[in-house]
This record gives sequence, C-alpha cells and structure tokens, in this order.
Amino acid sequence: MKRSAGDLIFDVINYSLMIILAVVTLYPFLHVLAVSLNDSIDTIRGGITIFPREFTLANYKEILSSPNIAWATFISIARTVIGTITGIIATSMVAYVISRQDFFARRFVSGLFVVTMYISGGMIPSYMLMRSLHLINTFWVYIFPGLISAFNVIVLRSYIDGLPIDLQESAKLDGANDFIIYARIIMPLCTPVIATLCLFIAVGHWNSWFDTYLYNPFNEKLTTLQFELQKMLTNAQAQMTSSQDIYGFAHSEQAKRISPDSLRMAMTIVATLPILVVYPFVQKYFMQGLILGAVKS
Repeated sequence: MKRSAGDLIFDVINYSLMIILAVVTLYPFLHVLAVSLNDSIDTIRGGITIFPREFTLANYKEILSSPNIAWATFISIARTVIGTITGIIATSMVAYVISRQDFFARRFVSGLFVVTMYISGGMIPSYMLMRSLHLINTFWVYIFPGLISAFNVIVLRSYIDGLPIDLQESAKLDGANDFIIYARIIMPLCTPVIATLCLFIAVGHWNSWFDTYLYNPFNEKLTTLQFELQKMLTNAQAQMTSSQDIYGFAHSEQAKRISPDSLRMAMTIVATLPILVVYPFVQKYFMQGLILGAVKS
C-alpha cells in the first residue's frame, strides 16, 4: 500500500521528536560518564560534552583503591537485600490488615500513617530512640527504622482495596485463614505494585549514607559504600579549598591524582550502575505498578 505524503511527514516529525527526546534523556548520563573518564586536570578546564578529551581510568582507580571500599560495598548490598525483603514483607502485611473491612481500627490506623508523613520527631529524638533500643553501632540500625514506609503502605493498601472482595470471601468459605489469603491470593495479585515498591525501597537503601554518618560513623565494619564515597568527596573538596586558587590546585599533587569534579562524576557512575543493571528486569512491573497504583489511588 502506497503511503501518502502526510504519512511520510508524520513519520519524519515523529522520529525526529523521538530522537531529540532520546538525546535529551541520555545526554546528562553520557556527560557524567565522559567527565568520570577524563583526566582530572583537563576536567578543571571544563567544556567536556559526551566524550572525554583525555581518556583515563585514574578516577575509578582512586575510588577502588580505598581500603574500605570492598567491605563497604558488601555492607551496602547486604542492607539493600535484607532491607528490601523485610521491608516489603512488613509493608504488605500492614497494608493487608488495614485494607480489611472487618478490621475495627482501620480508619484510625490509616490516619496515624498519614500523620507520620507530615509530622516527625526530628533527628535528636530519633537518635535517642535508636540509642535506647541499643541499635547504635549495629547493622540493624539500617533495617529497623525504615522497615515500614507510610507512603508505601498507603499505596499498597489502595491497590488491595481495588481487588474484588469476592476472592477473599470465597477463600474463607473454602477454609483459608488470613495468612493463606495474604500469601496465596493477595500477594500474587499485587505483583506489579510490590515490584515497584521493591525498587523504591532498594534505591533508598542503596543511596543512603546519612544514617551511617549518624549512627555508625567510626565503625569500619559497618560502613557503607555511599558513606565511603561521601568521605572521599569531602576530602577532595577540602584539599581543593585549602589551595589558594584553581590554578594552584591544577598543578598540585592532589589534582594529579583526582579532582573533586572528576571524583563526583565517577562516584555517580559507581553508585548508579547497580540500579541501572537491576532496573530493566523490573521495568515491566514498575510501569504497571505506577499506572495501576495511580488509578487505584
């Protein structure tokens, strides 16, 4: 079938817009990658786009040469995996309970969760609570405080509310208890939303560094990758600040190794790469979860 001139014009405009959108979307990441692979002294000059002018792996070697980086990566992976699994189990169980129409305190508990989204005790009461619970200088201080998120509970509860109640009533008639209904009926039906929440929780654990700074700053056995990267960046910035000017820093021994800009970009790639690897596997559920969660809400 011969296509009309209008169809050809539409295709040209459509493809052009898609290409522009792809370039706009990819450019920031490609720029960060280019700077991270560029020589530190040359980076100070600026003007780098999506290709490094003077290719080098010194920025990544500087990060990987840190004595604590391997163990910190292991701790970050451990807290991400354990925190995501325990967090989604706790969140889904609470969401299922407050979604039940026969739960007498349903509205009251839901209201309490909403209140916590706007009002918090603050940093000092939180620290005192962790200390009274003997969680300071322990691995579990990464897990228990963020075990349940009010936002995640409300999103999942809203989705469960939209499921046919007949499914639960039929299961009860067949002799199923609440645990069986939760595990074999509710959880499989909530797979898209749960996958989305898993990604949210995992990214939160992976990117977190302030809790390490607050609760385990001097315990090298419990340090995390993001905290080690933050320390390296702070040291590099302090070294640059101690120099009299940019020209003096560019010719100093510190800049021959790495500059703050190069270090920051290399850290961004190191911290983002695991998420980029995992995201394609949950992208299908992620998009379904966002759409369905928005509709149910």
